[in-house]
Amino acid sequence: MSTQRLIWKDGFRFTGVDSWGNVVGLDADEDSGTGAKPADLLPISLAACTAYDIVNILRKQRQDLRALEAEIHSVQEPEAPWTFTKIEIRYVARGDVDVTKARKALDLSEHKYCSVAATLSPVVEIVTSIDVEPEDESSPAR
Repeated sequence: MSTQRLIWKDGFRFTGVDSWGNVVGLDADEDSGTGAKPADLLPISLAACTAYDIVNILRKQRQDLRALEAEIHSVQEPEAPWTFTKIEIRYVARGDVDVTKARKALDLSEHKYCSVAATLSPVVEIVTSIDVEPEDESSPAR
Protein backbone atom coordinates (compact mmCIF):
# COMPACT_ATOMS: atom_id res chain seq x y z
CA MET A 1 0.00 0.00 0.00
CA SER A 2 1.21 3.52 -0.74
CA THR A 3 0.04 6.75 0.81
CA GLN A 4 -0.35 10.14 -0.86
CA ARG A 5 -1.53 13.44 0.61
CA LEU A 6 -3.51 16.41 -0.63
CA ILE A 7 -3.43 19.74 1.18
CA TRP A 8 -5.79 22.62 0.42
CA LYS A 9 -3.94 25.94 0.20
CA ASP A 10 -6.57 28.53 -0.76
CA GLY A 11 -9.16 29.16 -3.45
CA PHE A 12 -8.88 26.14 -5.73
CA ARG A 13 -5.16 25.57 -5.09
CA PHE A 14 -3.88 22.35 -3.57
CA THR A 15 -0.56 20.69 -2.96
CA GLY A 16 -0.27 16.98 -3.64
CA VAL A 17 2.45 14.89 -2.02
CA ASP A 18 3.28 11.53 -3.55
CA SER A 19 4.35 8.41 -1.67
CA TRP A 20 8.03 9.42 -2.04
CA GLY A 21 7.45 12.92 -0.66
CA ASN A 22 7.54 14.73 -4.02
CA VAL A 23 5.29 17.76 -4.25
CA VAL A 24 3.03 18.78 -7.13
CA GLY A 25 0.98 21.95 -7.26
CA LEU A 26 -2.61 21.69 -8.44
CA ASP A 27 -5.00 24.46 -9.38
CA ALA A 28 -8.54 24.03 -10.70
CA ASP A 29 -8.99 27.77 -11.37
CA GLU A 30 -8.33 28.40 -15.04
CA ASP A 31 -7.89 32.13 -14.36
CA SER A 32 -4.95 31.71 -11.96
CA GLY A 33 -3.38 28.55 -13.41
CA THR A 34 -0.65 28.32 -10.78
CA GLY A 35 -0.59 24.54 -10.77
CA ALA A 36 -1.46 21.51 -12.83
CA LYS A 37 -5.10 21.05 -13.81
CA PRO A 38 -6.19 17.94 -11.86
CA ALA A 39 -7.93 16.34 -14.87
CA ASP A 40 -4.75 16.75 -16.95
CA LEU A 41 -2.82 14.60 -14.50
CA LEU A 42 -4.78 11.45 -15.40
CA PRO A 43 -3.68 11.31 -19.07
CA ILE A 44 -0.20 12.46 -18.10
CA SER A 45 -0.03 9.64 -15.54
CA LEU A 46 -1.02 7.14 -18.20
CA ALA A 47 1.69 8.44 -20.54
CA ALA A 48 4.29 8.47 -17.75
CA CYS A 49 3.43 4.95 -16.62
CA THR A 50 3.81 3.50 -20.11
CA ALA A 51 6.86 5.66 -20.89
CA TYR A 52 8.62 4.31 -17.81
CA ASP A 53 8.07 0.77 -19.08
CA ILE A 54 9.17 1.64 -22.62
CA VAL A 55 12.43 3.13 -21.36
CA ASN A 56 13.01 0.20 -19.02
CA ILE A 57 12.34 -2.46 -21.66
CA LEU A 58 14.42 -0.75 -24.37
CA ARG A 59 17.35 -0.27 -21.99
CA LYS A 60 17.26 -3.97 -21.09
CA GLN A 61 17.34 -4.72 -24.82
CA ARG A 62 20.40 -2.47 -25.13
CA GLN A 63 18.67 -0.09 -27.53
CA ASP A 64 20.36 3.31 -27.84
CA LEU A 65 17.35 5.36 -26.73
CA ARG A 66 18.35 9.03 -26.48
CA ALA A 67 14.97 10.71 -25.98
CA LEU A 68 11.31 9.83 -25.54
CA GLU A 69 8.43 12.27 -25.79
CA ALA A 70 4.68 11.82 -25.76
CA GLU A 71 1.93 13.97 -27.17
CA ILE A 72 -1.36 13.29 -25.41
CA HIS A 73 -4.88 14.10 -26.55
CA SER A 74 -7.80 13.35 -24.27
CA VAL A 75 -11.55 13.52 -24.77
CA GLN A 76 -14.01 14.06 -21.93
CA GLU A 77 -17.80 14.13 -21.86
CA PRO A 78 -19.12 17.70 -22.14
CA GLU A 79 -21.31 17.38 -19.03
CA ALA A 80 -20.44 16.73 -15.38
CA PRO A 81 -18.68 14.64 -14.25
CA TRP A 82 -16.71 15.11 -17.52
CA THR A 83 -15.81 11.43 -17.75
CA PHE A 84 -12.83 10.56 -19.91
CA THR A 85 -13.91 8.65 -23.00
CA LYS A 86 -10.67 8.50 -24.99
CA ILE A 87 -6.97 9.10 -24.45
CA GLU A 88 -4.60 9.06 -27.41
CA ILE A 89 -0.85 9.02 -26.89
CA ARG A 90 1.75 9.31 -29.62
CA TYR A 91 5.29 8.57 -28.46
CA VAL A 92 8.38 9.59 -30.37
CA ALA A 93 11.55 7.71 -29.50
CA ARG A 94 14.84 9.14 -30.70
CA GLY A 95 18.09 7.30 -31.14
CA ASP A 96 19.27 4.05 -32.64
CA VAL A 97 16.15 2.08 -31.70
CA ASP A 98 14.60 -0.85 -33.55
CA VAL A 99 11.02 0.22 -34.32
CA THR A 100 9.73 -3.34 -33.85
CA LYS A 101 11.24 -3.48 -30.37
CA ALA A 102 9.81 -0.05 -29.53
CA ARG A 103 6.32 -1.12 -30.59
CA LYS A 104 6.62 -4.36 -28.63
CA ALA A 105 7.75 -2.41 -25.54
CA LEU A 106 4.70 -0.16 -25.83
CA ASP A 107 2.39 -3.15 -26.26
CA LEU A 108 3.87 -4.91 -23.22
CA SER A 109 3.49 -1.79 -21.13
CA GLU A 110 -0.06 -1.04 -22.18
CA HIS A 111 -1.34 -4.62 -21.86
CA LYS A 112 0.83 -6.18 -19.15
CA TYR A 113 2.84 -3.83 -16.93
CA CYS A 114 1.25 -0.37 -16.60
CA SER A 115 -1.16 -0.20 -13.66
CA VAL A 116 -2.71 3.03 -14.94
CA ALA A 117 -3.52 1.49 -18.33
CA ALA A 118 -4.91 -1.63 -16.64
CA THR A 119 -7.17 0.53 -14.49
CA LEU A 120 -8.40 2.81 -17.27
CA SER A 121 -8.70 0.43 -20.23
CA PRO A 122 -11.99 -1.17 -19.17
CA VAL A 123 -13.72 2.23 -19.24
CA VAL A 124 -11.63 4.56 -21.43
CA GLU A 125 -10.60 3.98 -25.04
CA ILE A 126 -6.80 4.10 -25.10
CA VAL A 127 -5.08 4.58 -28.45
CA THR A 128 -1.29 4.54 -28.57
CA SER A 129 1.43 4.63 -31.18
CA ILE A 130 5.19 4.97 -31.19
CA ASP A 131 7.47 6.28 -33.91
CA VAL A 132 11.24 6.11 -33.95
CA GLU A 133 13.33 8.96 -35.31
CA PRO A 134 17.11 8.91 -35.54
CA GLU A 135 18.65 11.51 -33.28
CA ASP A 136 19.89 14.47 -35.26
CA GLU A 137 23.55 14.91 -34.34
CA SER A 138 23.34 18.65 -35.07
CA SER A 139 20.45 19.27 -32.67
CA PRO A 140 21.22 20.43 -29.12
CA ALA A 141 21.08 17.84 -26.35
CA ARG A 142 17.81 17.69 -24.46
